Formats: sequence, structure tokens, C-alpha cells
Amino acid sequence: MKRVVLAFGTRPEATKMAPVYLALKAIPHLTPLVLLTGQHREQLRQALSLFGIQEDRNLDVMQERQALPDLAARILPQAARALKEMRADYVLVHGDTLTTFAVAWAAFLEGIPVGHVEAGLRSGNLKEPFPEEANRRLTDVLTDLDFAPTPLAKANLLKEGKREEGILVTGQTGVDAVLLAARLGRLPEGLPPGPYVTVTMHRRENWPILSELARALRRVAEAFPHLTFVYPVHLNPVVREAVFPVLKGVKNFVLLDPLEYGPMAALMKESLLLVTDSGGLQEEGAALGVPVVVLRNVTERPEGLEAGILKLAGTDPERVYRVVKGLLEDPEALARMRKAQNPYGDGQAGERVAQGVAWRLGLGSRPEDWTP
Repeated sequence: MKRVVLAFGTRPEATKMAPVYLALKAIPHLTPLVLLTGQHREQLRQALSLFGIQEDRNLDVMQERQALPDLAARILPQAARALKEMRADYVLVHGDTLTTFAVAWAAFLEGIPVGHVEAGLRSGNLKEPFPEEANRRLTDVLTDLDFAPTPLAKANLLKEGKREEGILVTGQTGVDAVLLAARLGRLPEGLPPGPYVTVTMHRRENWPILSELARALRRVAEAFPHLTFVYPVHLNPVVREAVFPVLKGVKNFVLLDPLEYGPMAALMKESLLLVTDSGGLQEEGAALGVPVVVLRNVTERPEGLEAGILKLAGTDPERVYRVVKGLLEDPEALARMRKAQNPYGDGQAGERVAQGVAWRLGLGSRPEDWTP
């Protein structure tokens, strides 16, 4: 039996790795194991429980208001030790978190091959998103296999000198996850009636202006009293201290604790519009056919902009106000965005990643690249 360790630390990683874990479990002679770093805690376990997955090891590195250098310093030695003790034959990391890079580096230093799920996404700006853009680039220097979600992600890797035979285009595993979660999930109990506009804001580079962005969205909500704005607020105290004073008490702005993945997927599916600075929600909105306003100056997921399902609003509060208000005033524009084709996946990405790992370990043939 070959032992494949899936290492992750946050809820988005957990949801996007769940389809990979389930697909690996179905392949003979492969044993998938889950190593958590614990960057998130309750949110992480809630996501795993939806898919019926249990952890095999948890480093539990989370500390309140932790600094990034301190977090990296805790993850690296503990992950290296855990991978040896778990007798990993192969390691899979996902996306762009500090866990992604730190665990990939630990595996590399221990001589264990690493595959990067969701490899090749690039914004071209090391400061946006920060530190995620750097985490992605640094991880892809160390990898044995790069699982690129789209042909554009593969092209980015080739430009950086990666070998074509080490790149597989799989589609986005987050599409697999959100389609399943939307079927299983139910709207949060006690939620006022819609139509809904779902909001998430938590990006580190947006922290200095979070309160201003919240004021811009408050103005939008006051202009559309018949809509219900729902904001599951990140648990980070920096985020909560910025947005609660601005939005608490606005009649049609519902502030919630972070939702479990099933209810969150159900809420997104029922939404008229998503307003977010998240990376994953851009793809999840596209998969569900829900228009997305992106609160960033650049995005590493430009395929959605080209398809017409995403609209980049930037981070200037006045522009954010105009873009969100303008879309809500234009049902025809929203309808066009809903009809856009999803460029991110077909729901079979987890299967392709698992087949790629099996091929690399001598247990099957190389899968074909996915073509949108």
C-alpha cells in the first residue's frame, strides 16, 4: 500500500481537498491520510465532517493573532516530523496558504515527492494577494507534480520553466466540492427572507480599509431595503473589530459567525450576487452560476473575468459602492453574468488528481488533461 498524505490547515483547503481524498480512497493499493496543521480549528473540522473525513494527525498550531513568521516556524519542523512518522510515500498540498508552502518545504527537505493541487494561479503581484501569491510561487519550485486547474494555470507554470510532463490540467476541485455541498446543504436557520446578497471580506491586504469597505456596502444595503445582505464574518478579531461597528444594527444586513460549508454553499446558491475578496468564492460562484463582485485590484483567477461571471471592483470604497449598486440596479447585466459558462471545472477534478498520483506511484496510466 502506498501512503498519500493530504496536508492542509484551513477550511477552504479542506473543502477543496475532500474530493481528492474520496477519489484516492477508491483506488486500490493507495491509502490516503490527512495531516492537519490547524491554521483553522472549528471551521476546519466542520468542513471535514460534511464529507465524512477524519484527520489522522493534527499539529494544532493555531494561536490567537499569530504572526506569519511564527506560524511558519511552528509548521515546518512539526510537519517534517509528522510526515516521517506517517511514512508518507507522497504528499499533496493545496492552493496558497502558509501551510501549503511550509508543508511542501518540509516534505522536500525529507525527500518526499510533493504534488500541488490548484497549482499555477498567478496574480503577478507579490503584494496582492499577500502572502498567498508568494506561497503559490514558492511551492511550485518544490513540486514533483503540478495539478493546474485550468489551461491558463498550466501556461503560467510553463512560462516559469516547469516541465510539461509534470503538469496535469484537472479542473478545480473546489467545483467538485461546492456542487456536492450545495446539494447537501440547507440555508442557515432563522435567516430572513431573500433575495440575498452574500458578502465575505477578510483578506489581509484589505485589513487597513475593511471599515471603509463596510461603509460602502452599508450604503448599498440602505439603497436596497428589499434585499437581505448576509455576511458570515471571519473569526479573526482584526476583521470583526473593523466591520461590526459599521454594520451592526443595519436592518437588512445580517452578521453571522462563519457558516459550516453546507449552509454556506446553500446560501451562495440562493444568492442574487456574491461580494467577496475571497479567492475560492470566485470559482464557487461561477460553478453555481451566481455573479461575483471581486473586492481586489487583481485576481489570480482571470478566467472568470473573461467568461463574464466575475466583475473586478478594486478596493476603492467609492468604486465598490458604484459597482455593486450598479449591478443591483441592472437585472439584465446580472442575467448575462448568470448565463456565463463556468471556466473552472466539470466536477471531476478530484478524480483526475487521484489518477495523477496513482500514475506517479506506478499504479495506473497518466490521465488526460481537462479541457474547458
